[in-house]
Amino acid sequence: MRSYWWKDIVIYSMYVDQFADNFPRMTEKLDYLHRLGVDCIHLLPFYPSPRIDDGYDVSDYRGIREDLGTLEDFSRFMASAHQKEIRVIIDLVLNHTSTEHPWFLEAKSSLDNSKRNFYLWSKDGKEYAEASNPFFELKPSNWIHNAVTGDYYFSTFYPEQADLNWNNPQVFSEMTRVIDFWTGLGVDGFRLDAAAHVIKKEGTRSVDLDETHAVLKKIRAYLNEHHPMVILLGEASGKDPVTTLKKYFGDGDECHLLYLFPLVGRLFLALERNEPSVIDEVVKESKSIPLNAQWVTLLRHHDEMPIASLSKEEQSELLDRFDPEEKYRFNLGVSLRLSTIFNGSKQKILDAFQLLFSVPGSPLIYYGDEIGMKNETLSPGEKDTRRSIRGKFNWDEADAQMADPNSLFNGIANLIKTRRQSRGSEAA
Repeated sequence: MRSYWWKDIVIYSMYVDQFADNFPRMTEKLDYLHRLGVDCIHLLPFYPSPRIDDGYDVSDYRGIREDLGTLEDFSRFMASAHQKEIRVIIDLVLNHTSTEHPWFLEAKSSLDNSKRNFYLWSKDGKEYAEASNPFFELKPSNWIHNAVTGDYYFSTFYPEQADLNWNNPQVFSEMTRVIDFWTGLGVDGFRLDAAAHVIKKEGTRSVDLDETHAVLKKIRAYLNEHHPMVILLGEASGKDPVTTLKKYFGDGDECHLLYLFPLVGRLFLALERNEPSVIDEVVKESKSIPLNAQWVTLLRHHDEMPIASLSKEEQSELLDRFDPEEKYRFNLGVSLRLSTIFNGSKQKILDAFQLLFSVPGSPLIYYGDEIGMKNETLSPGEKDTRRSIRGKFNWDEADAQMADPNSLFNGIANLIKTRRQSRGSEAA
């Protein structure tokens, strides 16, 4: 079990530009993360992108956004992180590319282009009528018109994100080249964005399909053969119960890590009701997973709070308490930072992390929550409320808190230290 480095890590998730401006400065800030007690960083998308979806619309899978630095800067960052015994996971956006990606620019140019079959097309946009449309507030249909060829391409999320056709073996081949590229630069793992959506099938919601699991098994088999210590962190649906999520571990031959999304809402119910037992059922359900697998537990991350697995009454309880003016609703959840939820209460935030760290798994900290960052003010007319939780990291506040032994930062650092010591004594 000790060889499974991902089984007992503390993950810190951040945007490079929002946390440290660029990769050279990111390298300089590693001491901060080391002091906090982090041993794995999840870098949210840093690829070249039009940034319609804050980088999840990738236009080049093997590049660095110009404002963030160069590949040489990235390599130096990786070397420094590894020197400090900090692993690095990056996003691998499997489901879609930007409509500015060279593959799509070719594919949309003519009906007989060689890249045409990299994407999903329809003459009238009537196929996959039952497929999930997570961004129903932003687009009425998953089919988007292409004026050049007079037909439609499929898009699960933003219209500027065209879904890849994973029934085309060339897509798999291209993605393995991407994996090889970044592992060659030292990357320790890949977060599989929107993993539950990669295959579309007529007459289904095109989520959690057996064919999707077959794709993930194929990617895992490739890693096992070529990069055996590199891991996959899967993002499945926030609506799924634990029993469905477990399938993404396979028999230890799919994802190494998975977000335990059903726990999130229960953690907040437990805190609001002062009833820790509220989480017991989910914790019990989460047991019995493959030996080489682990859950990622979390309070918040870069997306809306995943509470769709709660009952309607429980959802209303949290939404009415945390967002009574409905300012931050998105999809079926709400976009809120911890300090906004708890009105800046240091003790309540510490209580939340203490409860999180008490649950088996590898906990994730979303950047800024350890210093009490709150939601940003949204631009007028902005419908994607997730942007309110993706603000600039406050280094003045961070420096002040590091110097204050009674600060939120040091309180969380102490919780991590205590957690690590207790885990170490258990393993001894």
